[in-house]
Amino acid sequence: MKHIAGFALASALATATLVPAQAETRVTYKSAKTTSSYYQMAVQIAEAMKAGSDGGIIVTVEESQGSVQNVMEVRARGGDYVFTTPPVLVRLAQSGKAMFKDKGDPKFNEIRALFPIPSLTMHFVMSEKSGVTDLAGLEGKTILLGKGSFGAREGAKYFKLFGLEGKVGIADVELSNAVPALKNGQIDGFVTAGSFPAPNVIEAAAGTGVTVLSLNDDQIAATKRTRLVIPAGTYAGQDKDIVTTSLPVVAYATTSMDDETAYQLAKTYWKQKAKMGESAPWWNGVGEGLMGNITGKIHPGAIRYYKEAGVALTDAQM
Repeated sequence: MKHIAGFALASALATATLVPAQAETRVTYKSAKTTSSYYQMAVQIAEAMKAGSDGGIIVTVEESQGSVQNVMEVRARGGDYVFTTPPVLVRLAQSGKAMFKDKGDPKFNEIRALFPIPSLTMHFVMSEKSGVTDLAGLEGKTILLGKGSFGAREGAKYFKLFGLEGKVGIADVELSNAVPALKNGQIDGFVTAGSFPAPNVIEAAAGTGVTVLSLNDDQIAATKRTRLVIPAGTYAGQDKDIVTTSLPVVAYATTSMDDETAYQLAKTYWKQKAKMGESAPWWNGVGEGLMGNITGKIHPGAIRYYKEAGVALTDAQM
C-alpha cells in the first residue's frame, strides 16, 4: 500500500508540473512622444490593463513620433500591435490620399477600432482682463499659438478661416510658458489642443481667471471638425458649457489580432476607465457618446464586448 500511495503521490506531482501557467497576453501599444499627454495615457492604459486582467494582459508602451507613423507601421506589425490615431488618418491611409499617397498597402484595409480615447480638444483661452468673449474679439489682441503642434496649426487655420489672419498679434513664446506669459500680461490669451481638462488651462483658470471661448454652430461647421462640449464646472470660474471643436482619437488594432484579445482589451478598458478617471480627469471626458467618432469598422472581438454591454453600433462600424 505504501508503494501504491507513493506512486500516486509521485504521479500527482508529475501531473501538477505539466499544468501550464495562466496564459499571458502581451500587446505593444504605440502612442506618442514621451512628453505628450497621450504617452501618459498609454502608460495609464498599460497599468489599467494589467490590474483589470489580474496580470493576464501585459501592455508594453512604445514612444512614437506621431499618428502617421503609427498607421504606417501597420504594414510590418503583427497581431499584438495596438496604436492610436485620429480616424481621419485611417480613412486617408485606406484611400491612399494626402500623406499616404503612393504608400498604400493592403494591411491598411485590415485596421479595426478597439475603443475611443480622449479627443484633441481646441481651447481658446483668454484672460478675463482682455474682455474677449468670442472669436471676433481676438482682433488686436496678442495670442500665443505655440509652434509645430496640432493646436498651433489648427489655431492658425481658424484665424485665416474667420478673417483674423494678420489682425491678431502672434507671440513668440513657447506654449510651455503660456500660463506665466498670461499672468504677467505678456499675452492676452493662448490656444492649446489636448484632452480636457487640460492641465495648462486648469492652472491658468485657477491662478489668473480666464474665459475659454465657445464657437457657434456655423463656425464649427466651417472648421469641418467634430463638435465637442466641455461641461460647465470643468475649469474654475466656468459656469456654462464650452462648445468647441475636437479631433477624435481612437485605439486601433488589425484583423491579425485574435478576437479574444480584442474582446479582453475593449472590456478591460471600459471596466477600468472610471478608476483611471480618479487619478487623471481626462478619462472622465470619455463616454459612450464618443463611440460615434469611430467612423470605420470595429474589431469583431471588440464588437462582441459592445453587444454584451448594450452599446449601439452603426452599420458602418460592423
